[in-house]
Amino acid sequence: MNRFTLTALFAMAAPAAMAAPTEYPLTIDNCGHALTFSARPDNVVSIGQATTEILYALGQADRMAGTALWFNAVLPEFEDENERVERISDNMPSFEAVVAKRPGFVPTMFEWMIGEQGAVGTREQFADLGIPAYVMPADCEGKDNLVGADGTRLAPFDIQTVWDSINQMARVMDAQDAGDALIADLKARETAVVERAAAMNLPDSSAAVWFSSADLELDPYMAGAMGIPAWMLERLGLRNVVTSDEEWPTVGWETIARADPSVIVIARMDRRRFPADDFEEKLRFLKSDPVTGQMTAVKENRIVILDAEAMHASIRLIDGLEVLAEGMDRLSK
Repeated sequence: MNRFTLTALFAMAAPAAMAAPTEYPLTIDNCGHALTFSARPDNVVSIGQATTEILYALGQADRMAGTALWFNAVLPEFEDENERVERISDNMPSFEAVVAKRPGFVPTMFEWMIGEQGAVGTREQFADLGIPAYVMPADCEGKDNLVGADGTRLAPFDIQTVWDSINQMARVMDAQDAGDALIADLKARETAVVERAAAMNLPDSSAAVWFSSADLELDPYMAGAMGIPAWMLERLGLRNVVTSDEEWPTVGWETIARADPSVIVIARMDRRRFPADDFEEKLRFLKSDPVTGQMTAVKENRIVILDAEAMHASIRLIDGLEVLAEGMDRLSK
Protein backbone atom coordinates (compact mmCIF):
# COMPACT_ATOMS: atom_id res chain seq x y z
CA MET A 1 0.00 0.00 0.00
CA ASN A 2 1.54 3.34 -0.98
CA ARG A 3 1.92 6.27 1.42
CA PHE A 4 -0.66 8.41 -0.42
CA THR A 5 -3.34 5.69 -0.25
CA LEU A 6 -2.52 5.04 3.42
CA THR A 7 -2.90 8.74 4.24
CA ALA A 8 -6.20 8.83 2.39
CA LEU A 9 -7.49 5.82 4.34
CA PHE A 10 -6.70 7.52 7.64
CA ALA A 11 -8.63 10.56 6.47
CA MET A 12 -11.62 8.48 5.45
CA ALA A 13 -11.62 6.67 8.80
CA ALA A 14 -13.08 9.79 10.43
CA PRO A 15 -16.70 10.11 9.20
CA ALA A 16 -17.04 13.72 10.38
CA ALA A 17 -14.17 14.75 8.12
CA MET A 18 -15.52 13.07 5.00
CA ALA A 19 -16.46 15.31 2.09
CA ALA A 20 -19.82 15.11 0.40
CA PRO A 21 -19.83 12.92 -2.72
CA THR A 22 -19.70 14.61 -6.08
CA GLU A 23 -23.08 15.47 -7.52
CA TYR A 24 -23.33 14.97 -11.26
CA PRO A 25 -23.69 16.63 -13.64
CA LEU A 26 -20.61 18.52 -12.44
CA THR A 27 -19.35 21.66 -14.17
CA ILE A 28 -15.94 23.11 -13.36
CA ASP A 29 -14.10 26.15 -14.68
CA ASN A 30 -10.77 25.15 -16.17
CA CYS A 31 -8.59 28.04 -17.33
CA GLY A 32 -11.62 29.95 -18.56
CA HIS A 33 -13.33 26.92 -20.13
CA ALA A 34 -16.41 25.25 -18.66
CA LEU A 35 -16.12 21.45 -18.49
CA THR A 36 -19.19 19.37 -17.70
CA PHE A 37 -19.18 15.75 -16.50
CA SER A 38 -22.47 13.88 -16.59
CA ALA A 39 -21.10 11.05 -14.41
CA ARG A 40 -17.89 9.80 -12.88
CA PRO A 41 -15.57 9.33 -15.88
CA ASP A 42 -14.39 6.00 -17.21
CA ASN A 43 -11.53 5.29 -19.61
CA VAL A 44 -9.50 8.28 -18.44
CA VAL A 45 -6.48 9.04 -20.63
CA SER A 46 -3.85 11.15 -18.88
CA ILE A 47 -1.36 13.11 -20.99
CA GLY A 48 1.51 13.90 -18.67
CA GLN A 49 3.22 12.20 -15.76
CA ALA A 50 1.98 14.84 -13.31
CA THR A 51 -1.72 14.23 -13.98
CA THR A 52 -1.14 10.47 -14.15
CA GLU A 53 0.51 10.25 -10.75
CA ILE A 54 -2.14 12.49 -9.21
CA LEU A 55 -4.78 10.07 -10.46
CA TYR A 56 -2.81 7.12 -9.08
CA ALA A 57 -2.51 8.90 -5.72
CA LEU A 58 -6.29 9.44 -5.75
CA GLY A 59 -6.81 5.71 -6.25
CA GLN A 60 -8.21 6.03 -9.78
CA ALA A 61 -6.02 3.61 -11.75
CA ASP A 62 -8.96 1.25 -12.28
CA ARG A 63 -10.74 3.96 -14.28
CA MET A 64 -7.79 4.76 -16.52
CA ALA A 65 -7.39 3.54 -20.09
CA GLY A 66 -4.02 5.04 -20.97
CA THR A 67 -1.18 7.41 -20.16
CA ALA A 68 1.43 9.32 -22.15
CA LEU A 69 4.25 11.87 -21.82
CA TRP A 70 6.67 10.56 -19.21
CA PHE A 71 9.92 12.13 -17.97
CA ASN A 72 10.94 9.70 -15.23
CA ALA A 73 10.06 6.20 -14.11
CA VAL A 74 6.82 6.03 -12.16
CA LEU A 75 7.05 6.53 -8.40
CA PRO A 76 7.81 3.15 -6.74
CA GLU A 77 4.57 3.22 -4.76
CA PHE A 78 2.57 3.33 -7.99
CA GLU A 79 4.37 0.58 -9.92
CA ASP A 80 1.49 -1.90 -9.55
CA GLU A 81 -1.09 0.65 -10.75
CA ASN A 82 1.13 1.66 -13.63
CA GLU A 83 1.49 -1.93 -14.81
CA ARG A 84 -2.28 -2.14 -15.24
CA VAL A 85 -2.63 1.04 -17.30
CA GLU A 86 -1.56 1.06 -20.94
CA ARG A 87 1.17 3.50 -21.89
CA ILE A 88 0.01 4.93 -25.21
CA SER A 89 3.23 6.84 -25.76
CA ASP A 90 6.34 7.72 -23.79
CA ASN A 91 6.16 11.18 -25.32
CA MET A 92 3.38 12.95 -27.23
CA PRO A 93 0.46 10.72 -28.27
CA SER A 94 -1.57 11.28 -31.40
CA PHE A 95 -5.10 12.61 -31.19
CA GLU A 96 -6.34 9.41 -32.81
CA ALA A 97 -4.59 7.21 -30.22
CA VAL A 98 -6.21 9.14 -27.37
CA VAL A 99 -9.77 9.21 -28.70
CA ALA A 100 -9.55 5.53 -29.69
CA LYS A 101 -9.78 4.78 -25.97
CA ARG A 102 -13.21 6.50 -25.85
CA PRO A 103 -12.16 8.53 -22.81
CA GLY A 104 -14.59 10.26 -20.50
CA PHE A 105 -11.85 12.58 -19.26
CA VAL A 106 -8.48 13.70 -20.71
CA PRO A 107 -6.35 15.66 -18.23
CA THR A 108 -2.95 17.05 -19.23
CA MET A 109 -0.13 18.79 -17.40
CA PHE A 110 0.75 21.12 -20.30
CA GLU A 111 -1.43 23.47 -22.34
CA TRP A 112 0.85 22.95 -25.33
CA MET A 113 -0.51 19.38 -25.40
CA ILE A 114 -4.17 20.47 -25.45
CA GLY A 115 -4.79 24.12 -26.17
CA GLU A 116 -5.03 26.76 -28.83
CA GLN A 117 -2.01 25.24 -30.57
CA GLY A 118 -2.27 21.83 -28.94
CA ALA A 119 0.27 19.31 -30.17
CA VAL A 120 -2.18 16.49 -29.43
CA GLY A 121 -5.33 18.46 -30.20
CA THR A 122 -7.34 21.53 -29.32
CA ARG A 123 -10.03 21.73 -26.68
CA GLU A 124 -12.54 22.18 -29.49
CA GLN A 125 -11.51 18.94 -31.16
CA PHE A 126 -12.08 17.03 -27.95
CA ALA A 127 -15.30 18.92 -27.16
CA ASP A 128 -16.70 18.06 -30.59
CA LEU A 129 -16.47 14.41 -29.53
CA GLY A 130 -18.00 15.10 -26.13
CA ILE A 131 -14.68 14.56 -24.31
CA PRO A 132 -13.81 16.99 -21.47
CA ALA A 133 -10.14 17.97 -21.88
CA TYR A 134 -8.55 19.43 -18.76
CA VAL A 135 -5.33 21.45 -18.36
CA MET A 136 -3.68 21.74 -14.94
CA PRO A 137 -4.18 25.35 -13.74
CA ALA A 138 -0.45 25.53 -12.94
CA ASP A 139 0.26 25.66 -16.67
CA CYS A 140 -2.39 28.14 -17.78
CA GLU A 141 -3.08 30.55 -14.91
CA GLY A 142 -0.75 33.55 -14.92
CA LYS A 143 1.00 32.25 -18.02
CA ASP A 144 0.97 32.90 -21.78
CA ASN A 145 1.79 29.66 -23.57
CA LEU A 146 1.88 31.35 -26.98
CA VAL A 147 5.03 33.35 -26.12
CA GLY A 148 8.35 31.54 -25.89
CA ALA A 149 9.11 27.89 -26.59
CA ASP A 150 7.59 26.71 -23.29
CA GLY A 151 5.45 29.73 -22.50
CA THR A 152 6.10 32.89 -20.50
CA ARG A 153 5.01 33.54 -16.95
CA LEU A 154 2.91 36.66 -16.43
CA ALA A 155 2.97 36.12 -12.67
CA PRO A 156 5.14 33.95 -10.41
CA PHE A 157 4.12 30.30 -10.08
CA ASP A 158 1.72 29.79 -7.18
CA ILE A 159 1.63 26.40 -5.40
CA GLN A 160 -2.12 26.95 -4.90
CA THR A 161 -2.57 26.04 -8.56
CA VAL A 162 -1.28 22.54 -7.74
CA TRP A 163 -3.69 22.20 -4.83
CA ASP A 164 -6.47 23.44 -7.15
CA SER A 165 -5.51 20.79 -9.72
CA ILE A 166 -5.69 18.01 -7.15
CA ASN A 167 -8.97 19.34 -5.76
CA GLN A 168 -10.60 19.59 -9.19
CA MET A 169 -9.44 16.19 -10.38
CA ALA A 170 -10.60 14.67 -7.09
CA ARG A 171 -14.05 16.22 -7.54
CA VAL A 172 -14.29 14.98 -11.12
CA MET A 173 -13.40 11.45 -9.99
CA ASP A 174 -15.52 11.60 -6.79
CA ALA A 175 -12.40 11.13 -4.67
CA GLN A 176 -12.48 14.27 -2.52
CA ASP A 177 -11.33 12.59 0.69
CA ALA A 178 -8.27 11.15 -0.99
CA GLY A 179 -7.59 14.57 -2.52
CA ASP A 180 -7.88 16.35 0.84
CA ALA A 181 -5.53 13.83 2.46
CA LEU A 182 -3.01 14.12 -0.36
CA ILE A 183 -2.92 17.92 -0.16
CA ALA A 184 -2.61 17.85 3.64
CA ASP A 185 0.36 15.48 3.40
CA LEU A 186 2.13 17.57 0.76
CA LYS A 187 1.56 20.82 2.67
CA ALA A 188 2.95 19.33 5.88
CA ARG A 189 6.08 18.16 4.07
CA GLU A 190 6.49 21.56 2.42
CA THR A 191 6.36 23.29 5.79
CA ALA A 192 8.93 20.91 7.27
CA VAL A 193 11.45 21.26 4.47
CA VAL A 194 11.16 25.06 4.37
CA GLU A 195 11.84 25.18 8.11
CA ARG A 196 14.85 22.91 7.62
CA ALA A 197 16.28 25.16 4.92
CA ALA A 198 15.73 28.31 6.99
CA ALA A 199 17.69 26.76 9.86
CA MET A 200 20.75 26.43 7.59
CA ASN A 201 21.10 30.24 7.55
CA LEU A 202 22.73 30.57 4.12
CA PRO A 203 22.52 34.28 3.18
CA ASP A 204 22.76 35.26 -0.48
CA SER A 205 23.13 31.73 -1.81
CA SER A 206 22.14 31.33 -5.44
CA ALA A 207 21.35 28.59 -7.93
CA ALA A 208 20.87 27.84 -11.60
CA VAL A 209 18.59 25.05 -12.83
CA TRP A 210 19.48 23.24 -16.07
CA PHE A 211 16.70 21.15 -17.61
CA SER A 212 18.22 20.12 -20.93
CA SER A 213 19.76 21.42 -24.19
CA ALA A 214 18.82 20.83 -27.81
CA ASP A 215 22.54 20.21 -28.31
CA LEU A 216 25.39 20.39 -25.82
CA GLU A 217 27.08 22.93 -28.06
CA LEU A 218 24.04 25.22 -27.85
CA ASP A 219 22.78 27.43 -25.02
CA PRO A 220 21.02 25.37 -22.34
CA TYR A 221 17.37 25.49 -21.30
CA MET A 222 17.44 27.05 -17.84
CA ALA A 223 14.66 27.67 -15.32
CA GLY A 224 13.18 31.16 -15.66
CA ALA A 225 12.65 33.70 -12.91
CA MET A 226 8.95 33.04 -12.26
CA GLY A 227 8.50 29.35 -12.99
CA ILE A 228 8.26 26.27 -10.79
CA PRO A 229 11.99 25.73 -10.07
CA ALA A 230 12.29 29.44 -9.22
CA TRP A 231 9.49 28.96 -6.67
CA MET A 232 11.39 26.00 -5.23
CA LEU A 233 14.58 28.05 -4.90
CA GLU A 234 12.74 30.95 -3.28
CA ARG A 235 11.02 28.69 -0.74
CA LEU A 236 14.44 27.37 0.33
CA GLY A 237 16.12 30.76 0.44
CA LEU A 238 18.09 30.49 -2.81
CA ARG A 239 18.25 33.17 -5.50
CA ASN A 240 17.75 32.18 -9.13
CA VAL A 241 20.53 33.72 -11.26
CA VAL A 242 18.31 33.60 -14.38
CA THR A 243 16.04 36.65 -14.74
CA SER A 244 13.96 35.81 -17.83
CA ASP A 245 10.17 35.44 -17.43
CA GLU A 246 10.11 32.61 -19.97
CA GLU A 247 9.42 29.20 -18.47
CA TRP A 248 12.62 27.60 -19.82
CA PRO A 249 14.67 30.24 -21.67
CA THR A 250 17.97 29.46 -23.39
CA VAL A 251 20.79 31.23 -21.55
CA GLY A 252 24.46 31.29 -22.54
CA TRP A 253 26.95 29.56 -20.27
CA GLU A 254 29.08 32.70 -20.22
CA THR A 255 26.15 34.56 -18.61
CA ILE A 256 25.62 31.82 -16.04
CA ALA A 257 29.35 31.60 -15.30
CA ARG A 258 29.52 35.35 -14.63
CA ALA A 259 26.68 34.95 -12.11
CA ASP A 260 28.65 32.04 -10.55
CA PRO A 261 25.71 30.33 -8.75
CA SER A 262 26.38 28.67 -5.42
CA VAL A 263 24.55 25.53 -6.56
CA ILE A 264 23.79 24.05 -9.98
CA VAL A 265 20.68 21.87 -10.22
CA ILE A 266 20.45 19.47 -13.18
CA ALA A 267 17.50 17.42 -14.35
CA ARG A 268 17.62 13.64 -14.46
CA MET A 269 15.15 12.04 -16.84
CA ASP A 270 14.47 8.84 -18.75
CA ARG A 271 13.27 10.82 -21.76
CA ARG A 272 15.81 10.98 -24.58
CA ARG A 273 14.80 13.72 -27.01
CA PHE A 274 18.18 15.43 -26.65
CA PRO A 275 21.65 14.19 -25.64
CA ALA A 276 21.54 16.49 -22.59
CA ASP A 277 18.45 14.65 -21.31
CA ASP A 278 21.07 12.25 -19.89
CA PHE A 279 22.21 13.77 -16.60
CA GLU A 280 25.60 12.05 -16.93
CA GLU A 281 26.14 13.96 -20.18
CA LYS A 282 25.33 17.15 -18.30
CA LEU A 283 27.88 16.29 -15.62
CA ARG A 284 30.58 15.52 -18.19
CA PHE A 285 29.91 18.79 -19.96
CA LEU A 286 30.01 20.89 -16.79
CA LYS A 287 33.33 19.44 -15.74
CA SER A 288 35.04 19.46 -19.15
CA ASP A 289 33.86 22.71 -20.73
CA PRO A 290 36.42 25.55 -20.25
CA VAL A 291 33.68 28.01 -19.23
CA THR A 292 31.51 25.88 -16.96
CA GLY A 293 34.49 24.14 -15.43
CA GLN A 294 35.56 27.42 -13.82
CA MET A 295 32.31 27.90 -11.89
CA THR A 296 32.62 27.54 -8.13
CA ALA A 297 29.70 25.10 -7.97
CA VAL A 298 31.42 22.79 -10.46
CA LYS A 299 34.85 23.00 -8.82
CA GLU A 300 33.39 22.27 -5.39
CA ASN A 301 30.90 19.68 -6.68
CA ARG A 302 27.87 21.64 -5.54
CA ILE A 303 25.67 19.95 -8.14
CA VAL A 304 22.24 18.64 -7.19
CA ILE A 305 20.66 15.99 -9.41
CA LEU A 306 16.89 16.25 -9.42
CA ASP A 307 14.24 14.22 -11.24
CA ALA A 308 12.80 16.29 -14.06
CA GLU A 309 9.29 15.54 -12.86
CA ALA A 310 10.18 17.14 -9.52
CA MET A 311 10.60 20.42 -11.44
CA HIS A 312 7.01 20.28 -12.69
CA ALA A 313 3.70 21.14 -11.05
CA SER A 314 3.23 17.66 -9.66
CA ILE A 315 3.08 15.70 -6.42
CA ARG A 316 6.84 15.26 -6.88
CA LEU A 317 7.40 18.97 -6.40
CA ILE A 318 7.74 18.48 -2.66
CA ASP A 319 10.11 15.54 -3.24
CA GLY A 320 12.19 18.00 -5.24
CA LEU A 321 12.23 20.50 -2.37
CA GLU A 322 13.44 17.78 -0.03
CA VAL A 323 16.23 16.63 -2.35
CA LEU A 324 17.30 20.23 -2.99
CA ALA A 325 17.43 20.93 0.74
CA GLU A 326 19.72 17.93 1.19
CA GLY A 327 21.98 19.36 -1.51
CA MET A 328 22.04 22.73 0.25
CA ASP A 329 23.74 21.10 3.22
CA ARG A 330 26.95 21.25 1.17
CA LEU A 331 26.88 25.04 1.26
CA SER A 332 27.24 25.07 5.03
CA LYS A 333 30.23 22.72 5.12
